[in-house]
Amino acid sequence: MPQSQPVSRDAALQRLRTISHVMDNAIPIPGTTYRVGIDPLLGLLPGAGDVAGSALSAYIILEAARFGLPRSTLTRMLVNLVLDSVFGSLPIIGDFFDATWKANSRNLALLEAHVAHPRPQQRADRAFLVVLVIALVAIVLGVATVATLLVSLIWRAING
Repeated sequence: MPQSQPVSRDAALQRLRTISHVMDNAIPIPGTTYRVGIDPLLGLLPGAGDVAGSALSAYIILEAARFGLPRSTLTRMLVNLVLDSVFGSLPIIGDFFDATWKANSRNLALLEAHVAHPRPQQRADRAFLVVLVIALVAIVLGVATVATLLVSLIWRAING
């Protein structure tokens, strides 16, 4: 059974690499070396797009916590997600922010740095992980609430 853990960790890491790539770097911009992912495109969908993007980003952090990352690294990942969620939910400007900030790639880099060079730091305790999960749920619900309010305001403005 001990051999199944590295395989599952490798599979989880590969899954997170795939999600990060799709969210932040999957689409090349013709004539440039720059790439974007579906995160800024999801932001174009009123409401649901930002919620879906935030949920996928939160999943990366939850999986990173399962790798035993220390509090400081998980906190940095959470800050990346908060910035991405807050600024990324702004109409139009947020899509440009999503295309350049690339929170998922930043968070994956933090995870991979930890996996490649684990430091003898204490992993996050259960109480911190509970707070982390609550914060992630609050972020996703907050984005959903703001998105719903914005769509509602736009709908009312259009229909007079």
